[in-house]
Amino acid sequence: MISTTAKIKTLLLTAVMSLSCATFTVAQNVPSPEDVYGFKVGADYKLADYSQIEDYLSQLDAASDRVRKIEIGETVLGRKMYLMFISTEENLAQLDKWKDISTKLARVQVDDEEAVKLSQEGKAIVWVDGGMHSTELAHGQMTSELAYTLATSETAEMQKIRENVITLLMPVMNPDGLDIVVDWYRKNLGTPYETSRPPILYHYYMGHDNNRDWFMNNMPETYNVTNILYNEWYPQIVYNHHQSSPSWTKISLPPYADPVNPKIHPAITAGVSEVGSAMTKRFSLENMPGAIADNFYTMFWNGGGRTVPYYHNMIGILTETGHTTPTPRYYDPEKLPKTVAGGTPTDGTDIMYPYPWKGGESHFRDAVDYMLTATWATLDLAADRKSNYLYNIYKMGKSAVEKGKTEGLFAYIISKEQWDSFEAVNLVNVLLQGGIEVEKATRDFTVNGKEYEEGSYVIYTAQAFRPYLLDLMEKQNYPTRFQYPGGPPDTPYDLAGWTLPMQMGIDVDRIAESFSARTEKVTGPVKYYEGDVNRNGSFGYALSVNTNASVVATNKVLKAGGTAHKSMGEFKAGKTTFPAGSYIVSGDKEMMESLADEYGLEFTGLSAKPEVQLKKIHLPKVGLYKSWVANMDEGWTRFVMDEYEFDMDTLHDADIKTKDLSQYDAIIIPSQRPSSILHGHSNLSMPEKFTGGIGLKGSMALSDYVEGGGTLIAFDAASDFVIEQFGLPLRDAVEGADSKDFFIPGSLIKAGVDTSHPLAFGMKDTVAVSFNRSRAFQIDKQRKSGEGGEEKIADAPAPEVEVIATYAAKDLLMSGWAMGEDRYIANKPAMVKAKYGKGSAILFAFRPQFRAQPRGTYKLIFNAIYDGASE
Repeated sequence: MISTTAKIKTLLLTAVMSLSCATFTVAQNVPSPEDVYGFKVGADYKLADYSQIEDYLSQLDAASDRVRKIEIGETVLGRKMYLMFISTEENLAQLDKWKDISTKLARVQVDDEEAVKLSQEGKAIVWVDGGMHSTELAHGQMTSELAYTLATSETAEMQKIRENVITLLMPVMNPDGLDIVVDWYRKNLGTPYETSRPPILYHYYMGHDNNRDWFMNNMPETYNVTNILYNEWYPQIVYNHHQSSPSWTKISLPPYADPVNPKIHPAITAGVSEVGSAMTKRFSLENMPGAIADNFYTMFWNGGGRTVPYYHNMIGILTETGHTTPTPRYYDPEKLPKTVAGGTPTDGTDIMYPYPWKGGESHFRDAVDYMLTATWATLDLAADRKSNYLYNIYKMGKSAVEKGKTEGLFAYIISKEQWDSFEAVNLVNVLLQGGIEVEKATRDFTVNGKEYEEGSYVIYTAQAFRPYLLDLMEKQNYPTRFQYPGGPPDTPYDLAGWTLPMQMGIDVDRIAESFSARTEKVTGPVKYYEGDVNRNGSFGYALSVNTNASVVATNKVLKAGGTAHKSMGEFKAGKTTFPAGSYIVSGDKEMMESLADEYGLEFTGLSAKPEVQLKKIHLPKVGLYKSWVANMDEGWTRFVMDEYEFDMDTLHDADIKTKDLSQYDAIIIPSQRPSSILHGHSNLSMPEKFTGGIGLKGSMALSDYVEGGGTLIAFDAASDFVIEQFGLPLRDAVEGADSKDFFIPGSLIKAGVDTSHPLAFGMKDTVAVSFNRSRAFQIDKQRKSGEGGEEKIADAPAPEVEVIATYAAKDLLMSGWAMGEDRYIANKPAMVKAKYGKGSAILFAFRPQFRAQPRGTYKLIFNAIYDGASE
């Protein structure tokens, strides 16, 4: 007879065995990445392309009830972007519930009592992504294994994570770039160029700047993700994987370097360090040396994938892991440096590098393991403290709301009356895309004696994401910091100033006191103000030059076979005064009506030619120089040309040398170092097809083009190339300046514009220009001195250089950080037109299209192009 105890043991054993068999069966039925790829993730010399990753994600989604895959949009080149939800089957069945809780807490839509209840009830929401920077190859591969392990592992830790966390996994942030880099690596495997980088941008328009587009959201990839983060799911932790660890280290992690932006809630700074501490401890316990912290990356700049979350009360995490390529490396332990990362000792005595890596074999799989370990540390922490994280995001949001009611500004008003209402609406949409709550006036109202029309936008600061709103709308005051007393400046991470109304040329009223206005909440992207086609247009229709939208409309009319003119002076049509430079277009009226509706434009009909000089313009044919040295400034320029419907050809080095350049109304050289333009890649670093620059032959071809009547436009560093090669009577006024004396690392600088010049038509007389270690021009002057005396000689012909824009005489810094600006660039030309033979070189000392942000200086580019397309 079997005892009762034995029966119980048998039943328990049977239950355990059944559970084990069920678990084994589940694991057996769920394919691993290796099953699909045919190799282990991180194997030497092996990479999965995006189609393979898509295939695996689909199979994983179909096989596991713990995974749900959704499509969130497409890339620039039309590839699909996927987001994976990984949790328990029960949690995935209630995703709407967890999203609702996360929304109510992040947006402060409940009171304290309800917030406590929801924090206990809800699940932590953690975002993890890989594959943004495509030449950093491991993270785009690693995410497949992360998804598989998280979905199938039955360790106590993984069960806890699935139970308490909804993991939002973005497997590949840049699918287009992943395929570009994988294809390049496969083609060059086994050659001397095996570990080289592609000679083209790995994001079609912005390359590495795809981690610099996170408040403008110019690209569909960033827009698609931003919508999930700040308008749908509101994760408490946002984790970006990257690969740029300092030499002789394995991974760089939080805490980060100073400074921190004071607009960020201090609990975020502490939370970031808390995650970093959990990572460091896990690496130590798992005998994984080489984790370093406090390394270069700061918490001041706004605009990156892990920095924008800070301003939304979310913990943004960046790790930079070593070994970006599937090709192995060996680090000779005998050559271990005494310090790494600019001075951190490698003997284990530094609190931010307590467990140094001593060298030896390094493999691609190492990077995968370090990324996985860091992710498990983050998810484990979130699972243990899920209620704390949920309640904290509520508390920080509530604090922001209260500050908006009691401290500083009450609201911003973007009035309907603007120099460029098209860009004013674009600014509103930028804010909405980033999760800012915006109201629209349903009636006229008055504040501080100023009347505002119905349709004006009101943005109250008493909202959960107040830090984000203030940081984008207010000037930045970057702290003055030096590497050591008396030494050079401590370079900011990325930029020091980015204030959007300044860059976009929008007037925003800052209202300190409370007021009342009848408004309605804006619930989605807003349309441009209502346009119109009015009056008899038998001669044509006038469009104001003040709005950038007139350019895209004019180009579309020309593409459709219409005609266009630019006015060389001011004129009136009815009661409307059109400024000099305005466009007069003619063509299909239905098309005009469509454009008026699409861009909010006023097409004012003209029954006869106005009493003003007109210049006919044709659709400009633009040549855009594209070096085989992948250049982000070229990508952004190409984006602007495409957005505004210019007819454009890409000109590589061989094209410059061999093509008939006279077919182009304007040729643009984006910002690039002169030596890089001239010489390009060496044959030691790149296959022969992609080596060399334009060389002497290309320089002569450009010279002949301009001498024959062409228009050459150069941005920032490329202006040095034109000055040198053409022998123009100009020089860079800041060349050779010591950074201890002159330093503007990335700020907005005030410039005055000669609005009477045709190249400045439509501009305000004062603008913010994006100065990123940029230039100022000095026009050569005749010297009348010798041996200490003045010579009485005839005047030489004055240089034929026209100044269009000039850096201000004083108060140059508008936003960011500047040193020595009064001495080095005050009153110096910032944009010039230099005559050269029958043509001209139009040189910008700055980048007027930098990252497609400074919309207020776009017209300087457009006018320069149309100058070459005038008949």
